[in-house]
Amino acid sequence: MTVHAFVDESRRNDTYYLAAAVVRPDRLNPLRAQLRALLFPGQRELHFYKEKPARRRLIISRVSAWQVRVDIYRAGCRSGEEKARQACLARLVDDLLDVDGRRLVLDSRQGRNAHDDLTIRHALGKCASETGVVYEHLDSAAEPLLWLADIAVWCHGAGGEWARRAAPVIGSVIRLDWP
Repeated sequence: MTVHAFVDESRRNDTYYLAAAVVRPDRLNPLRAQLRALLFPGQRELHFYKEKPARRRLIISRVSAWQVRVDIYRAGCRSGEEKARQACLARLVDDLLDVDGRRLVLDSRQGRNAHDDLTIRHALGKCASETGVVYEHLDSAAEPLLWLADIAVWCHGAGGEWARRAAPVIGSVIRLDWP
């Protein structure tokens, strides 16, 4: 079965994280509705670091019950955050191809999206059209499934209680610069 991936990023000190919520097509609309139901009236998006701790606990509790999977790619960023991001993104695209991924949606970073485009085109190779993968950058307010990646990566990066709460959501953690 094909999957779609929704990608957000986080940074904690010298560690860069790229998170991909991996979703089957039949779950896209139900999950979007469940995520929108978590919004306060007038709220446009969930951005986890802006939420208060009690609300964070409620949100991660709900998300953990939905049986979703978020894979996390991590790299050191002492040599530069953009370099770490592109290494994580190249590996994510390779992994997406392995699981018959068809759509990749990345949280837009305005002027820096061109870096991602180049990395994705390179990772897809000369026969990119044959892979069937399409990709785009969207503002997180326009695509609620990006919030899944944001929630999971924030919790994972925070460690401790938050990482434990997010454990049911975390699929693989791929460390690109550790043995």
